[in-house]
Amino acid sequence: MIAARTVPGTQAVARAVGLLKVFSDARPEWRLTELARAAHLHKATAHRLLATLEREGMVVRDAGELYRLGPEAIALGARAARASDLRAVAAPELHALAAANGETATLEVPVGGDMLILDEVAGGALLGASPEVGMRWPIHATSTGKAFLALLPDARRRGYLRARLSRHTDRTIISVPALEREFDRVRRKGFAVAAEELERGYLAVGAAVRDHDGCPVAAISLGGPRQRIPTARVEVLGRAVHAAASRVSAALGFRVPR
Repeated sequence: MIAARTVPGTQAVARAVGLLKVFSDARPEWRLTELARAAHLHKATAHRLLATLEREGMVVRDAGELYRLGPEAIALGARAARASDLRAVAAPELHALAAANGETATLEVPVGGDMLILDEVAGGALLGASPEVGMRWPIHATSTGKAFLALLPDARRRGYLRARLSRHTDRTIISVPALEREFDRVRRKGFAVAAEELERGYLAVGAAVRDHDGCPVAAISLGGPRQRIPTARVEVLGRAVHAAASRVSAALGFRVPR
């Protein structure tokens, strides 16, 4: 029997892919030594591969020598996600939410410490939010991010909140204990609210989408100008978003335990 020949460069490609796979939502940043150990590579080999990945924009390295996934990896992941069942299943719900409520509806997925807009449908109001597919917002300052984090196991949620939380307005919640209280409210009500926490004058409500195992994988939101969404309407929009997210979750195979 003739042995199969290894294509030149195959090992290097496999090792580079292995490095990229080490990055996760719970651990988005790595130092070289730790990354090499996790990928089972010699430090010099990992450094050489990372230099190539950095040149291609697949990873970035900050001033503190921490590596994280780069813009090209994020764009590649977004393109893959756009081709997934999640986007196809959620699209009718986004259109229905936007049409029924007049506000912009989005489908967002976690990428590192952010929520990335995977799909969006503009509301019918002349003055409204104008998100763009591919944009990323800090996970702790968004309704979708808070809805997603609230349903994570404690250890995974702590991983997201380990880094210093950025402030975007005077209403941004950057205290972990305060966020944990928010998560308790999200679990009770079924939806999260971000009232001028990301941008002054902007309010959004969001609810998490679960996969067949019950794990949060995305979130749906409705958002618009704060002046158009008084307190009473927040509840109405929140219930609508929660219902839509529940239908998407069911389509992905999630069943509420009886």
